[in-house]
Amino acid sequence: MKKYAYIRVSSIDQNELRQLKAMEKLEIPKPNIYIDKQSGKDFQRQNYQKLVQRLKPGDLLYILSIDRLGRNYKEIQNQWRHLTEERKIDICVIDMPLLDTRRYKDLLGTFISDLVLQVLSFVAESERDNIRKRQAQGIAAAKAKGIRFGRPEVKVPQNFEKLVNKWRNNKITCEEILKICEISKATFYRRVREMGIS
Repeated sequence: MKKYAYIRVSSIDQNELRQLKAMEKLEIPKPNIYIDKQSGKDFQRQNYQKLVQRLKPGDLLYILSIDRLGRNYKEIQNQWRHLTEERKIDICVIDMPLLDTRRYKDLLGTFISDLVLQVLSFVAESERDNIRKRQAQGIAAAKAKGIRFGRPEVKVPQNFEKLVNKWRNNKITCEEILKICEISKATFYRRVREMGIS
């Protein structure tokens, strides 16, 4: 039996240190710790997939909490069954001792584990939905205050329309306008459309 750990944070700027410390206390070898810095919406995560390929029957996988495994209700349950029934490994969720497949192997234990798993995976997905709603509300509030998102708008010179008219009359090339205005070809054509110059 080999011990493995899976750690996930939602983005590159989040810190996985808390999860790493928990795994170090369990003396899991560093090469057996897999980390993804990616959303938990699905299981198409590079290091998670590598981990699953390494798991052999009888191995033990540690995760700190069920939401670190994922945040999609059905996907969490499908993965749990894939790992425990098809891969025949044990899983231990550190923050939830009831979700330790090494214990409770009888029918009642399995029922309790399944029930807890369903509740926690539902909570994980609900939290993901709440995060998305809060983000949307935050973006809407920022836009209402006049905060702009994305790259700043590219300015064109005041004589842009005159340059475009010269271009239309074949007196100047598009490339010359791009150099004069210091803009890309995509910006040039977009601004031409926006200004209704055809």
